Amino acid sequence: MEKQKYYITTAIAYTSGKPHIGNTYEAVLADAIARYKRLEGYDVFFQTGTDEHGQKIELKAAEAGITPKEFVDNVSGEIKNIWDLMNTSYDKFIRTTDEDHEKQVQKIFKKMYAKGDIYKGHYEGMYCTPCESFFTESQLVDGKCPDCGRPCIPAKEEAYFFKMSKYADRLIEHIKTHPEFIQPESRKNEMMNNFLLPGLQDLCVSRTSFKWGIPVDFDPKHVVYVWLDALTNYITGIGYDCDGDSTEQFGKLWPADLHLIGKDIIRFHTIYWPIFLMSLDLPLPKQVFGHPWLLQGDGKMSKSKGNVLYADELVDFFGVDAVRYFVLHEMPFENDGVITWELMVERLNSELANTLGNLVNRTISMSNKYFGGVVENKNVTEPVDDDMKAFVLAAPGKVAARMEKLRVADAMTEVFSLFKRLNKYIDETMPWALAKEEDKQDRLATVLYNLVEGITIGAALLEAFMPETTERILTQLNAEKRSFESLDTFGQYPSGNKVVEKPEILFARLDLKEVMEKVEKLHPPVQEEKEEEPGIDIEPKAEITFEDFEKLQFQVGEIIACEAVKKSKKLLCSQVKIGSQVRQIVSGIKAHYTPEEMVGKKVMVVTNLKPAKLAGVMSEGMILCAEDAEGNLALMTPEKNMPAGAEIC
Repeated sequence: MEKQKYYITTAIAYTSGKPHIGNTYEAVLADAIARYKRLEGYDVFFQTGTDEHGQKIELKAAEAGITPKEFVDNVSGEIKNIWDLMNTSYDKFIRTTDEDHEKQVQKIFKKMYAKGDIYKGHYEGMYCTPCESFFTESQLVDGKCPDCGRPCIPAKEEAYFFKMSKYADRLIEHIKTHPEFIQPESRKNEMMNNFLLPGLQDLCVSRTSFKWGIPVDFDPKHVVYVWLDALTNYITGIGYDCDGDSTEQFGKLWPADLHLIGKDIIRFHTIYWPIFLMSLDLPLPKQVFGHPWLLQGDGKMSKSKGNVLYADELVDFFGVDAVRYFVLHEMPFENDGVITWELMVERLNSELANTLGNLVNRTISMSNKYFGGVVENKNVTEPVDDDMKAFVLAAPGKVAARMEKLRVADAMTEVFSLFKRLNKYIDETMPWALAKEEDKQDRLATVLYNLVEGITIGAALLEAFMPETTERILTQLNAEKRSFESLDTFGQYPSGNKVVEKPEILFARLDLKEVMEKVEKLHPPVQEEKEEEPGIDIEPKAEITFEDFEKLQFQVGEIIACEAVKKSKKLLCSQVKIGSQVRQIVSGIKAHYTPEEMVGKKVMVVTNLKPAKLAGVMSEGMILCAEDAEGNLALMTPEKNMPAGAEIC
């Protein structure tokens, strides 16, 4: 019987620089899904790669003093190395500078133009270079790019446009009739309500202001705009031919079963990409999943903050599978996940070293201690065995249900629940106590057999997430890799097999203090440059002499009581201690401070101002404030703690 196909893709990584662990997460997530589908018996094709054209890359290459091709060759190679380091089992790594891809993009553009879906015009609007996106003024958020928050610049140029509105109704209908198409649900609602239902604007699909792109072959001063170039990799990479001569592989694999992408580019994949496919008369992908972001503990990763984490760096500290465990297990389904050094150390020590590593180590050590490493099923069972076996045999179904909904973190939790149940089984059966009783040896052998069998089943489920660890466990247990179909039966580990003589430590516990000391050396805090605040120019008053200035007396006062002035919207009345005296001072600062906030503050006071009535209340001085251009006030307070009455000179 022929296997059912499963075609999964990641977004292709942009070659503007080395990807941080948040970018790497997507490749690991896709790999876990691909590996799990293979375990289930699917014929999986997993494609990833790099997006290599655009103005941003042209600029970065110029800064580096090399050609754009040299620049993307270097970065693409680095990205591929990181994907390989993280043990991602991709079947194809596509680059948008691949010759066959570039040729197909040119043909796709020409076909869309001939069909009337693309037309020439002029674009005038705001352009975000990092996102390579045009926006109207109304689409900007606080005058900045709505996607990345960076400044946009005015741009005007001749361009080709795609008639998005031509296919909008058809796309809306598809989304309504295919509820699984956009996941999670919140992303679907966002696309419908914010973009599709209000009406789509035509999309700019070519540029003339830079050269690093695929030329439009019938109008070579234009290069194909990045999204029409990048998105088509999902079909060109598997053999699509615009002239109708597509490969057998394309016929087998398309439509894709899953496009796995970051939530920040879901608009391009659920609006632009489906419409491009409609123009090409191709079926739409079955599902697009917009995963959340992996954030550093103190917010989004930023080089200026010195908090950017890279996969190779984390692997040096924790190992490949520990990093895979963390990024997969700590990412919620819809909300952003958080990564910190402290949390990684805690998880490694508790879940990996203790729950899993200790379980395997104890089981092998006891098998060697009591039976010379021979694991034999003597079938001396007790009711406690039935409960454990039922739990273990239920785990594959639970994991499958979670993975079906792409809830990878929850699936991993189910696997580790299995390992925790086996640890509990050790506590329930107490092998060390059975070993002391001569007539309990067959029962002891059965308990150890059950543990080895349970770990073998757990390892099979773990393989998609932590493949190296699974291999190490099975090698130590002298166990064969189990098929998915075999996981519904307990007792398939060959009775009489022998485990290794000396178990290796799967995960060594780490000392948090030592790790953090190494991290500080690796990542010294970066001093962020403070933006220089613009000064405020005010209307100058007439010059005074030093004698004029000497007439004013300034002292430190301590506010000991304060209340609002009745019948006034602006005034507060403060009782201010100055030396041995208490002065009553009325100030127009009610919009900026509450009476409660005023009490206890040390302030600067003009103490020889002639008393005057304000709103019927006597005021015996003036409290000094600073005022900005917007009219906000701030009390002038001494830098150090000075006694009430101290002279200001």
